[in-house]
Amino acid sequence: MRLPGSLSSRSPRRGERSRSRAAAASGLTRKSEPSAPSFDRRATFVVAVFGCIALALVWKAVTLQFVQRDFLMGQGNERTVRVATIVAHRGAIVDRAGETLAVSTPVDSLWVNPAQLAGTGDEISRLARALRRDPEELTRRVTSNLQRSFLMIARQLPPAEAQRLRALEIPGVHFQREYRRFYPAGEVAGHVLGFTDLDDAGQEGLELFYNHWLSGHDGAKRVIRDNLGRTVQTIESIRPVRPGQDLRLSIDMRIQYLAYRELKSAIQAHRARSGSVVVLDVQTGEVLAMVNQPTFNPNDRLQMKAALYKNRAVTDLLEPGSAIKPFTVAAALASGRYRADSIVDTSPGFYKVGGKTIVDKNNLGAVDLSTALARSSNVAMARMAIQLGPETVHQTLSRVGFGRVTTSGYPGESAGLLPQWAHWRPIRTATISYGYGLSVTPLQLAQAYATLGSFGVHRPVAFTPVTGPVPGARVLPEQVTRDVVNMMERVVTQGSGRKASVAGYRIAGKTGTAWKASAGGYITNRYVSVFAGVAPVSAPRIATVVVIDEPSVGGYYGGDIAAPVFADVVGGALRLLAVAPDAPLDAPVDQIPEFAPQREPGFDLPPEADAVPPTTIAQRGGSTAAQNGAQR
Repeated sequence: MRLPGSLSSRSPRRGERSRSRAAAASGLTRKSEPSAPSFDRRATFVVAVFGCIALALVWKAVTLQFVQRDFLMGQGNERTVRVATIVAHRGAIVDRAGETLAVSTPVDSLWVNPAQLAGTGDEISRLARALRRDPEELTRRVTSNLQRSFLMIARQLPPAEAQRLRALEIPGVHFQREYRRFYPAGEVAGHVLGFTDLDDAGQEGLELFYNHWLSGHDGAKRVIRDNLGRTVQTIESIRPVRPGQDLRLSIDMRIQYLAYRELKSAIQAHRARSGSVVVLDVQTGEVLAMVNQPTFNPNDRLQMKAALYKNRAVTDLLEPGSAIKPFTVAAALASGRYRADSIVDTSPGFYKVGGKTIVDKNNLGAVDLSTALARSSNVAMARMAIQLGPETVHQTLSRVGFGRVTTSGYPGESAGLLPQWAHWRPIRTATISYGYGLSVTPLQLAQAYATLGSFGVHRPVAFTPVTGPVPGARVLPEQVTRDVVNMMERVVTQGSGRKASVAGYRIAGKTGTAWKASAGGYITNRYVSVFAGVAPVSAPRIATVVVIDEPSVGGYYGGDIAAPVFADVVGGALRLLAVAPDAPLDAPVDQIPEFAPQREPGFDLPPEADAVPPTTIAQRGGSTAAQNGAQR
């Protein structure tokens, strides 16, 4: 007897067996369930793998953070951290009134990443055309520097050009901010100021002499840069930047412009080789103006050639000719052997020294010192110098500054040439008395005349304003220099310097016309025309020297070529400085002929043709050419 429960319990099993046989018949079978031990092994393996990975990551992290930290940071810094220079702004240069003469302004320089630019295809040619350069040359330069990340292409671009290049947006082309020196006065003050190089460092003139004052000190900072060289972040300041200091000069640009204009006009009118004008303040020794021709524009680097940018007023030497005679007279008066009214016999118009003959144009006979100076007598000067002796003449010339630099500090200044008196023969003593056998610069000659204008007080030359009184050193007695200045006034009122007269002012000066020195002697058809003087006579304020080298049109005498330039410069300068006139305006001024004669008898003329050797170049040092000398 079967129980119902047992039947019902067996029925599901039959069903299951039936489904199993059906599944087997159809090829579908169910996998058996995994056992517990197999699952545990797999879980353990997975955990172990992940654990090892975690341990490896922890170990690597510890190694990077602690063991290799310094090394890795160093490597990273080498690739991204840079020390950038903060360029110090160069100080400005201004004249005595504050007018800007030189200033550094920010400009852009163009540089490229060669590897990046080389991969842009035709962009190199496009850049070359924009820069107006040869595309092949620029391509060759870029492709030969692919290993570099920085290549400078163009420095200190004009602002308009930099803006035009920036608008091209060429990949690999970058811009760097720099400073460029600009000179608003251009060639008017070029010789005095000099110029700087592309790195804004002084190279010539006062830019070089005061470079330590103007340049300041560059700063430094540590920055992070990306792979294109662009600054991403400033990390720290290493050294603060100290800008350069401004420099105020003693130059008065009003007088500087005036001197520049008059000198340039004279050089062009007379077709001269070169020329210089120097204006000094007698009371302080300050340089108020200094110009040369030919000149140069310091803003144009194509003009920076030694023949153009050298300051002839302090570097070029000349034999001053008759412009030295006031100092011969001063030596005679200071010696006590002569007085202002002393008589010198120049008869019969020539004077033999050894085997040589010194000649005057005319036989002036017995004349006083004032007449001898006004009529520029070589014979009178030679007689006095021979009687005084070489030591006395040398001592006077040396005291007023000849044969040594002016202590102005101007780079490249020449000391001139004043031979030691112990080696002078009598003929050398005689020729030096009227300006041959020694060499001076225009600045030295101006300082010497300023000593006369200050009545015997020798003051140093200064290119910066002088504050307070300048005591100087007394080198000549006051009365002696007053007498000499009064004698020089007669040169302007009655002698060869009439064209140097200025309406309303008493002018004292001396003309000079000297043959050009050459290797082994003198060239007797080439001249240096000079006029030097002080004004006003009653209380001299300025000393001025004008030098015209090798005039070829309109004569060659100092009274005809240099004196008119002196008059224009000094007259304008006195009015600009508000110096009160010391001559009555209603008094007749010396009548100057419209066209001065080529040969004015007895006034500062070169010797006659029969006194000149047949050769065009005479031997220096005792030659007849030097003995006779161009007197004017």
